[in-house]
Amino acid sequence: MLHRVIYASEAVGATGASTLSIAQILGVSLRNNLRSDLTSCVMFHDGHILQAIEGKRSDVDRLLRALLTDHRHTGVRILVDSLIPERRLVEPMVLCDDPAALLAKLGLHCLSSVTAREAEVLLEFRKAA
Repeated sequence: MLHRVIYASEAVGATGASTLSIAQILGVSLRNNLRSDLTSCVMFHDGHILQAIEGKRSDVDRLLRALLTDHRHTGVRILVDSLIPERRLVEPMVLCDDPAALLAKLGLHCLSSVTAREAEVLLEFRKAA
C-alpha cells in the first residue's frame, strides 16, 4: 500500500535560499530516496518549504522522523497523510522550478499558511506544468 505525505515547514538560515543549499538537499535526497523507493517533490519559496513524499508507509515514516530532527527547517506541519492508489510523483526527487507562478495560480503569496487542499492542488499544478 502506498502513502502520500505533504508537509510544510519554515527554512532555517540559507536553506533553500541559495543554489548551493538546494543542490546539496537535492543530491542527498535523490540518493536516499532511490535507496528507499520514495518519490518526492520539494518547493522552496520565501523561507518556506513544501514537500510531497510518496512510498511505502514504513519508508515514508522513516524519512519523516529524519525530517523532524533536521536542523535546516523548523515548524513542520503535516498537511496530508493518506493512502493513495498510485503515485503522482514518478521521480525520486524533483525541485519545483517556479513556486511563485504555482502559488499565483491559487491566489496565494506564501507557503506559510497553505492548507491541505491547496497543497494537493499545488501538486496537481506542478504535474501539469
